[in-house]
Amino acid sequence: MITAIAAFFIDAVIGDPRSNLHPVVLIGRLIAGLERTLYSKEATPRWQMISGGVLVVLVLVFTFLTVNGIMNLVGLWGNSVLTMIVEAFLLSFTISPKSLAAAGKELYGYLLAKDMEQARFKVGWIVGRDTENLDAGEISRATVETIAENTVDGIISPLLFFAIGGVPLAFVYRAVNTLDSMVGYKNERYLYFGRIAARIDDVLNYIPARITGLLFVISALILGFDWKKSWKILRRDASKHPSPNGGWAEASVAGALHIRLGGYNSYFGKVHFRAYMGDPMEDLSPGNIMQTIRMMYTASILFLIISHGVFVVLSVGVL
Repeated sequence: MITAIAAFFIDAVIGDPRSNLHPVVLIGRLIAGLERTLYSKEATPRWQMISGGVLVVLVLVFTFLTVNGIMNLVGLWGNSVLTMIVEAFLLSFTISPKSLAAAGKELYGYLLAKDMEQARFKVGWIVGRDTENLDAGEISRATVETIAENTVDGIISPLLFFAIGGVPLAFVYRAVNTLDSMVGYKNERYLYFGRIAARIDDVLNYIPARITGLLFVISALILGFDWKKSWKILRRDASKHPSPNGGWAEASVAGALHIRLGGYNSYFGKVHFRAYMGDPMEDLSPGNIMQTIRMMYTASILFLIISHGVFVVLSVGVL
């Protein structure tokens, strides 16, 4: 797990490079290209699901074989230090703590400066809802929800799958997550074509989401937030989220910070209600964004420490 710690450090210091050669960008291009070939608007729902399943298989197999091939080539040098360095750099592409924190801090700055035009514009980069009429509290809510939920698929999940199956499996997870973000929508185009991608994403995030919820409770204790309330709201409200996994992170954060997440969101002009999580003991404010970022980093470091401890125990047991 030294590799995972190194990868986290690399991302925390350098962050994701904005490049067309970024592995996740390349996976996205692969998905888009295959979608153009496999998707047919005139196909029956059954055939659209089959085509979507073929898309998933092709993307995951190609991703695994490519990353595994790279690691095998590096292994031919017989240099364990070089192998670890390459693994750490590759793994750093699958996690995004710095990007999450940077987005949150940028919005926090705009809100403090009362630059609502920029705040509404930039929050639209990280959420799918309509943002042109959001006030400071709603922008804070959207940002807190995004950071909390993306702690799962942007940090804990890829690190967990790395612990299970190395860098290739971490990239397979990232490919699934990218598939879900591109085709896993319940709209006319993707309702059937993207269904398998969305289901696999739900399955792979099931355990990491629950781990993240518990880590947030522990983080609340460490940071001096209300960990008891975090645990209470986690148990009470996590299942209310429309996603089988999204509520675990959001509910525990809401409880810890004495805020209420969820509520009314507008998508393409249509207002939808999402069940509330947490109790509105305090009004949502920009400060909640910074508190959530602290919880995100604390939960991530806790996961690395615990994972390393488990790895050491298992290694000693094997010896």
